[in-house]
Amino acid sequence: MVVSATIRQLERWGTDMGLVRNVLDDGLGGIEHNFITGKIEDLVKWSRSRSSWGATFGLACCAIEMMGTGGPHYDIARFGMEVFRASPRQADIIIVAGRVSQKMAPVLRQVYDQMMEPKWVISMGVCASSGGMFNNYAILQGVDQIVPVDVYAPGCPPTPETLIHAIETLHQKIEDGEIMRRRASSGAGANIHITEIPAQTAPVSLSLGRTETWS
Repeated sequence: MVVSATIRQLERWGTDMGLVRNVLDDGLGGIEHNFITGKIEDLVKWSRSRSSWGATFGLACCAIEMMGTGGPHYDIARFGMEVFRASPRQADIIIVAGRVSQKMAPVLRQVYDQMMEPKWVISMGVCASSGGMFNNYAILQGVDQIVPVDVYAPGCPPTPETLIHAIETLHQKIEDGEIMRRRASSGAGANIHITEIPAQTAPVSLSLGRTETWS
């Protein structure tokens, strides 16, 4: 009697909350995949994808767009990335924003080596990805010559929307686990190329208190 009442209560909760369905008919098979029945590996990947901190490595004008992405207008705190660390030992993602000179290349590699595993790289802008307009001996023609790149964000400079797209793409690959298997097998980055997203011109409404709304 007590078990039947408990199961019926769980069913009612499942109907209201979308967590448990058909428990009476299917037993534990009727419970959806959630934090109780999920694997520890899936929970770890989920938490990694939503708590990744970036290392500050701004080199040129792309860094201004990266700073704007961290501001209140775009608010990357929504993705658990509001903290940019000055210490590579506390960072998970390094965003190479701007051109990399030959003198800066060994510094970039040293910062990357000091980051804790697992770690990922986003190449922000055409200068970091391919040298851009600086086709000369002083500028590195692609940061992938120094570190394994996971996501390439195009643009000169990329818009904050493009950088957010790159971050979300990387987060999804981290949660899927495919990027971890590839890194373990080959040591290379995911090498994902995304599409540039133009800047949005619509203002963002901010609610102050209960009645006032500023744009």
